[in-house]
Parts: sequence; C-alpha cells; structure tokens
Amino acid sequence: MEMLILEAIKNKKMIEFVYQNLVRIGEPHVYGVTNGVKQLLVYQTGGRSSNGGLPDWRRFDLAQMSRLVALAQTFPGRRYVPSGRHSSWDLRIAIVD
Repeated sequence: MEMLILEAIKNKKMIEFVYQNLVRIGEPHVYGVTNGVKQLLVYQTGGRSSNGGLPDWRRFDLAQMSRLVALAQTFPGRRYVPSGRHSSWDLRIAIVD
C-alpha cells in the first residue's frame, strides 16, 4: 500500500479506498507520521463520508484503509488551504508538488 501511495502522490493520481466501511475518492496530498501512526492527508472529492460534506480535507490512518487503488484521473497538485497550512506532522514522508 505504501508504494501505491507514494506513486499516487508523485504522479498526482486520484485514489479510491475503503475507510470505516465507506468508499472514499480523493487526492492524496501528504503521507506522514503523527504520534507513531502512518497517515494520509486527502482532499476527498467523492465517495461517502461519515461526517461533514464533500469536498473537504480528511486525514486517514493507513492501518484502517483497505482496497486502495490509484485511478487514471489526475489532479493539478497542491490545493489552497483556508488556514494557510495543514495540521502538524512528526514526519512527512511525501508531499504533492
């Protein structure tokens, strides 16, 4: 799964995956570690969400993600963040250009 995430970020490929039994579709922006947990920051554009509307920023624990696939659809790159910056990370493994 990690290699697929790194490739999707590098090539700006949309991803689809299951999280908390819901299909999610989005743009992977940051892959990193917080409090020892590998996480992926995604701008979720489709699928379903257990809280809040879409599109919106979501952070997902890798251990709870399944059936991850990279889609043929691409996205342009970094998006505007209303606060001007994302939440903090202990380690950033990959960031979209």
